[in-house]
Amino acid sequence: MDVSANAVVERYRDRLPGTGAVMRYWTQLATEQFAPSELVPQAQAAERASFDALNVSDHFQPWWEPGHSGHAWTILGAIGQATERIPLGTGVTAPVFRHNPATTAQFIATVEELCPGRAFLGIGSGESLNESPCGMDWPPVEEQVDRMEEALEIIGCLLDGERLDHEGRFYRTKHAYLHTRPERRPPIYVSAFGTRAAQVAARLGDGLWTLADPESAPEIIEAYRAARDDAGKDTGEIILQTGFSWAEDDDAALEGSRVWKATMPEEYFTDDWYDPEAMQAHADEQFSDQDFLEQYIVGSDPEMHAERIREIEKLGPTVVCLQNASGADPVRALEVYGEQVLPALRGVPV
Repeated sequence: MDVSANAVVERYRDRLPGTGAVMRYWTQLATEQFAPSELVPQAQAAERASFDALNVSDHFQPWWEPGHSGHAWTILGAIGQATERIPLGTGVTAPVFRHNPATTAQFIATVEELCPGRAFLGIGSGESLNESPCGMDWPPVEEQVDRMEEALEIIGCLLDGERLDHEGRFYRTKHAYLHTRPERRPPIYVSAFGTRAAQVAARLGDGLWTLADPESAPEIIEAYRAARDDAGKDTGEIILQTGFSWAEDDDAALEGSRVWKATMPEEYFTDDWYDPEAMQAHADEQFSDQDFLEQYIVGSDPEMHAERIREIEKLGPTVVCLQNASGADPVRALEVYGEQVLPALRGVPV
């Protein structure tokens, strides 16, 4: 069987990121909620369900305790070998302290060599949750974005085959070179929660990745599109992310996903919060279950899931990324999406 990168791209052109196809649906597998040994069968279920791509969250700690924190890069290697065709990447990696930009480039080049035509790299500016425990003094937002920008420049040069001597504000390389570099350059999608990060995504990435928040997403998308236009580039990908939890009944769906309330305070994405127990307690004080249900798609009715996703599509993405927060039965939730939700969204009879 021909497994070259070009062959995979041609065979799955309607599903691969960055090919200008119709609306696509990814799933994110949660390293914070599930053990690595649980995520591999979830990935296989996602492929069987005909999701257009999958990614794994890249964290050192969960947002709450007790939780999980398997290493995303190791998990992705296992997933790549346990699946056959589904595109896969991180959602997202922060090459700001815990991950060095040069080794980040080496990582995604390795995944692409192992899984030709399938790899992509999600990049973000990080959170204190994951960097401070590794010894970083968490900087202000402006520096967070500056670090991401410089890291993206290094990663891009290495993926392009440069032998790089870099003396920057935050990073140094000495004759760095990717000795294993795949046939295809994996696309890079950049996470943004503000307009400046969106402009960095437009200049140095192949797409924008942000939350499917009707209040914040339009301004971020507009800034990204304007910067792409100024640079004479096509739009690339616009990835909007939300979470979902399906179970046999509504109460089980909520109970299985309620821990994700710990991600709702906006300050967790920028400020110096790194104690999961304190973060969970603070979020529980600030947000009710009803607040959570307005943000996540939670329930037993597949048609409700489809309707909520259609609302996200009105914001103008090319990809809707659906994080699987279905703690009650994550594999069955992916199966239900494959049997009912995704066909309904694609206009295919169930």
